[in-house]
Amino acid sequence: MLIRIRDGEAAGATDWPSAVEYAGRSDSTGRASSLGLRRWAKLALVLAGALWLAAGATDAHAATRLHKLDRQLHKLVELGPVVAGPGGLLGEGPPGASALVQRRGRVDFLRAGVADVKSGRPIRRNDHLRTASTGKTFSGAVALRLVDEGSLSLDSTIAETLPELPPAWGAVTLRQLLQHTGGVPDYTKSPAWQAYVAAHLHQAVSVPPEFLIGFVAGQPLEFTPGSSYRYSNTDNVVIQLMAEAATGQTYKELLRELVFSPLGLKQTSVPSGLQIPPPYVHGYDLAPPAPPEDITELIDPSLVAAGPGGMVSTPVDLNRFIRAYASGRLIERSTMLQQRSFIRGAAGKPPGPGQNSGGLALYRYKTNCGTVLGHTGNFPGYTVFIAATPNGRRSVVVSANEALAKELKPRIFEQMRRTFRLGVCAALGR
Repeated sequence: MLIRIRDGEAAGATDWPSAVEYAGRSDSTGRASSLGLRRWAKLALVLAGALWLAAGATDAHAATRLHKLDRQLHKLVELGPVVAGPGGLLGEGPPGASALVQRRGRVDFLRAGVADVKSGRPIRRNDHLRTASTGKTFSGAVALRLVDEGSLSLDSTIAETLPELPPAWGAVTLRQLLQHTGGVPDYTKSPAWQAYVAAHLHQAVSVPPEFLIGFVAGQPLEFTPGSSYRYSNTDNVVIQLMAEAATGQTYKELLRELVFSPLGLKQTSVPSGLQIPPPYVHGYDLAPPAPPEDITELIDPSLVAAGPGGMVSTPVDLNRFIRAYASGRLIERSTMLQQRSFIRGAAGKPPGPGQNSGGLALYRYKTNCGTVLGHTGNFPGYTVFIAATPNGRRSVVVSANEALAKELKPRIFEQMRRTFRLGVCAALGR
């Protein structure tokens, strides 16, 4: 069931100009009342002191939150490879993890472990990493900007825009694809796709999006469009193709024109093949007692999620993007309100912190520290979480160089999810 979330009216601020005018009002002679001015001056001093104390308390609380996040990053990494004598390595946690936190103009970057096991180099804020499914927010940004321009509508259907795709999928709309409510089957669950990926490890194949759809093209919809929610990677491939069909431009061109250039994302790209631009965080797979396996170039990203999954960025660029995207700065207000029509309980893969609700290429996370909007992502060797407050003033980017899933490593994934939550708390300073 779709739950409509509407923005409430902001509480009115104190009318400071009126207060000043009242304090210094004239007496019957027309002269300013010295008593009123003295009272106002005292009041101003008291208020200034209170605000100074409050600011100091807030700063101290924010520092405490950052300290907790820092400790959690180290705890997460300590669950990973630990030298255990002749027996080799124990532990399945990531070799490295980081968090970039911005509270208005202040940016803090916390890290633990390493970006590269071989060299021991620490993670840096401008290191490249694979964005995993957080890249789906970029495809969402492209699609919603095209809606604003009139090239697409949220009610545009697959049949209207991509008549070459299976007729059984024809009634599914762009809105449903963005919210995973169309019932389009997920190609990553296809045994044939899984076998193909296994047969092409360490190979640059650069397959087109249509190739991925081919693994499920013969399957019907899994449910009536709009009646349920189920996360499907195929949805985002179809969104990419709809954007291309509506404009006659490639997805990469649309990303550069509608997202990268307006936001100044100079370290974000969708490279072809296996390579990732240096400097980068190496991605690993851990299966003790074997040593960590570097899988940075194990799978061609085009096999996993076409454009969105193959994106490469940095914590700095991801932070800049999510602040703009979550705040609605890239799209019209009317479109933003539709984007924020959330389905309670709808979670991405992996789930984010707190209570998850799914909107249009955007998730809402309600935590004990407050609410943020964003997305999570998994890709072989990487786990990523990006989020910001609805006004875009506070944000967090958390990443680890191992793909962590609840189904495979529940204990470690819960620690990763706790890291997400503490990242939110640090950003909100609560």
